[in-house]
Amino acid sequence: MANETFDLVVIGAGPGGYVAAIRAAQLGMKVAVVEKNATLGGTCLNVGCIPSKALLQSSHLFEETGHDLAQHGIVVGAPTLDFAQMMKRKAEVVGATTKGIEFLFKKNKVTWLQGTGRIEAGRIEAAGKVSVIGPDGAVKDTAAAKNILIAAGSEVTPLPGITIDEKKIVSSTGALELAAVPKHLVVVGAGIIGLELGSVWRRLGAEVTVVEFLDRICAGIDDEITKFFQRALTKQGLKFRLGSKVTKAETSNAGVTLTVEPAKGGAAETLQADVVLVAIGRRPYVAGLGLDKAGVKLTERGRIAVDAHFQTSVPGIYAIGDVIDGPMLAHKASEDGIACVETLAGQKGHVNWDLVPSVVYTQPEVAWVGKTEEQLKAAGVAYKVGKYPFTADPRSRANAATEGFVKVLSDKATDRVLGVHIFGAEAGTMIGEAALAMEFAASAEDIGRVCHAHPTVNEALKEAALAAWEKPIHL
Repeated sequence: MANETFDLVVIGAGPGGYVAAIRAAQLGMKVAVVEKNATLGGTCLNVGCIPSKALLQSSHLFEETGHDLAQHGIVVGAPTLDFAQMMKRKAEVVGATTKGIEFLFKKNKVTWLQGTGRIEAGRIEAAGKVSVIGPDGAVKDTAAAKNILIAAGSEVTPLPGITIDEKKIVSSTGALELAAVPKHLVVVGAGIIGLELGSVWRRLGAEVTVVEFLDRICAGIDDEITKFFQRALTKQGLKFRLGSKVTKAETSNAGVTLTVEPAKGGAAETLQADVVLVAIGRRPYVAGLGLDKAGVKLTERGRIAVDAHFQTSVPGIYAIGDVIDGPMLAHKASEDGIACVETLAGQKGHVNWDLVPSVVYTQPEVAWVGKTEEQLKAAGVAYKVGKYPFTADPRSRANAATEGFVKVLSDKATDRVLGVHIFGAEAGTMIGEAALAMEFAASAEDIGRVCHAHPTVNEALKEAALAAWEKPIHL
């Protein structure tokens, strides 16, 4: 199929690329996707969101069986971990999900070209052509493109001086494929990925120490939420060394010896670990795409520069998801992709990056959308705060999941909701209602006056909104 012409060639089949491809095909475009991996779905479906959530769920059930069932009158002995079965189930979840995308590609007549995509400088029609590079580095195919969409995603940010071997020093990818539960896992980085995976292995029996450069966990989360979150994780057994940096890692048959120093200077110490997880963030994957040759400009932060319609500095070449500005989240990438191709089709695609919800899938969960108190204070915005604890929510009491609270921030003058922050067992599900309300400019009164089913955990959001507007009924 060399030099077959497509209306759109997408580089990358992660949540941004595959969703964009399907939507473009639905809009009548002839679409090809270049994906280097043997399965579709990108980092999220293969070695990120989906396998980590499978292990989070399995490990939560394991811990719940061993510690929490007795209060319900369910008496069982100490559970035995069938580690192989747990990992097998995780692989089955991933496999079913990625195969589902293959089915959707066939259903929507999207062509999958397996290999690494590289944009060539020579223009054919509007944008140019994309070479498909095989594992040996040779060009195995080419596709002429009227438009090119870069959806290459992101990769693990390396820690200077530390070599990731995916055995003893692992990235998030290796942390999902450990051969056994480590005795001591050291997590470098107290962000979302580090805390989720640290929680998995702590529940399964590992001692977990989290080393973080900053003096707090999860930068960007509302400060009040963070304090309760860290307290909960500490109670669960995670140990934190905040304001610390890892300067050296030496591997041996016995494990890994880490050199840790205070971030602000001071005497170095050593930490012994069986496994070290490096989880200090992710960076856009832009190397090897032929961007320099094609004339595609990057921002100062190393992301691809785009305009309001996702077009790069080169007409006909677009970019979405983790390679451009905005939150590095799978659902944001998907919305970027849909908006981009709808604009290409003459429609009015748009994504509000200010209202992209975020979730930490620990137990309890943390979820938020919109502004934090700290951001509102920095901007000089007068605001009101409404809070409601899950201890006062009947369904949460029935579920034996009363830890946490809902926090609603609203404009003092207009009552418009500016931010919602939830720390609790079902925060990730609840935040969807908040995002929808805020997208349609709801006030705290609007949310508080909506009839919510009883008993549900979402009633806590209603009561928090009532608290921000005037006063809650049940508190």
